[in-house]
Amino acid sequence: MAAMSQAHEVKQHLDEVKALRERLGTGRWQEEDWRLLERVLGSYERLLSMLCEAQITLKRLQTLVFGKRRRHGRASGTSAGGEATGAGDDESGAAARPQPGGGTSGDEVTPPRTGGHRPGYGRLGMASYEEAERVECRHEALAVGQRCPVCGQGRLYGVPPGIEIRIDGNALLSAIRYELEKVRCSACGQVFTAPLPAEAGTAKYSPRARAVLAVSRYYLGLPFFRVEAYQAMLGVPVPDATQWDQIEQLGDCSYKVFAYLETLAAQGELIHQDDTSVRILSLMAENRTHQTAAEALGFARSQERTGMFTTALVVKVGEQIICLYYSGRSHAGENLQALLEQREAERDKPLVMSDALSRNEVDETTVIRCHCLAHGRRQFSDLADVFPVECQVVIDTLKQVFDHDEEARDKQMSPEARFIYHQAYSQPLMDELRQWLQKQVDDHLVEPNSALGKAIAYMQTHWETLTRFLSIPGAPLDNNLVERALKLFMRQRKNSLFYRTEHSAYIASVLTSLIATCVYAGVNAVDYLVALQEHRSEVWADPAAWLPWAYARSRASP
Repeated sequence: MAAMSQAHEVKQHLDEVKALRERLGTGRWQEEDWRLLERVLGSYERLLSMLCEAQITLKRLQTLVFGKRRRHGRASGTSAGGEATGAGDDESGAAARPQPGGGTSGDEVTPPRTGGHRPGYGRLGMASYEEAERVECRHEALAVGQRCPVCGQGRLYGVPPGIEIRIDGNALLSAIRYELEKVRCSACGQVFTAPLPAEAGTAKYSPRARAVLAVSRYYLGLPFFRVEAYQAMLGVPVPDATQWDQIEQLGDCSYKVFAYLETLAAQGELIHQDDTSVRILSLMAENRTHQTAAEALGFARSQERTGMFTTALVVKVGEQIICLYYSGRSHAGENLQALLEQREAERDKPLVMSDALSRNEVDETTVIRCHCLAHGRRQFSDLADVFPVECQVVIDTLKQVFDHDEEARDKQMSPEARFIYHQAYSQPLMDELRQWLQKQVDDHLVEPNSALGKAIAYMQTHWETLTRFLSIPGAPLDNNLVERALKLFMRQRKNSLFYRTEHSAYIASVLTSLIATCVYAGVNAVDYLVALQEHRSEVWADPAAWLPWAYARSRASP
């Protein structure tokens, strides 16, 4: 209603301006014309001022002139050929959409929403500051039961306290300096030293200090030398070599849980895999040695493997997500194959999502391979400037399919309901797209060896694996989950550049795996790593009880 009122007001002003111009043309001035002309010129002056001083955006200008645009709850889609397939605001267009349980209803499921931002951005509530230190602030001159100093009639009584938050800055590691009093006997020379308080412990570095170092290195991506410089700046120096020693001790408490996570992940029903490059100095030196030996024998290049990879495997096991990382010579396919060797024989084949690179391949008879539809779309989006018409057909169609998947996710549909939903609304789109792709080839509308021809060939070659979500409940559309997980190691690579040895790369893999799994489980990674150190013997005896989503119960038990 507000937008309609603004539009009506703009229309009224426009009519007034037109009438003014007509009167100016005929020379018939009226008294109120001067006031109207003054308002028009004033508005024009303000608009020019804002434009000249860059104080207004195009969006704000559009709102100023036309009013706020109404956001519709549904939008019509387009088919592979560019024709409209949705019903717009027609109620009949939504009447046949399936419910999450498999039925149909015009009220339960709406077309996919587009745009917008994720909720949760902005200021945080008081409850978010769980670990904040609590300080009680009391009145100096007032107390419960006293007379009100304002009216002098009522009595004061207690109400819930008000809360104010103040944020301070500290070093990653803080230090406490204990000064122990010493006394010496004047006769025998015996020295008596005051004892440390019980909370000081026996070790210089606490379990929490090691956990904070691990999270700063393997989650925040801060290299040791940078943490060393920051700590020295704040008067609590911690050398980089010392940081590594403490993290290595944490790795010694954690690798048993990592090994159990591997066994558990091997039984998962859905596995996302991908890898990225990594630098390991000891392996790079090994490469140079092999190259020197090959040149001495008259070969231009060494026949030994030279590649180094960090593989990420993100596995869904029941309701839990497990992240596993591996750094070394093995690529993603070899790491996945080693994991699947621990899989129980009676289990069904797992769904494995990846891109179509050959290094992701395993024994394909043991898995159900899915390929990333987002990679297929990227084949065309990269060519949109060269082949705008053809690429837009594919991009628009796949956008609708991804919108359908987002709708299913927002509605929290079960795998079976999501499968029915995609079959009803994504299957016709994909069938039409497949026919369109084949038509481009059959009618020689595209050169097979061109970039567009290769993109079409990619889609046709991998069509079955790209569309698993239309034939198997629970099959994903893309590999974004593992690509987001790999960003943890990419962050480390960009900041720290390399690992010195395979052992340090292994420690990084173990701790990053535990931290990432904690993040997906909604568990505080720092508290979890502290618990593993404080209960080291129990962790080694029963690592299954100390998984990220189960450790709280184990710590609470006597």
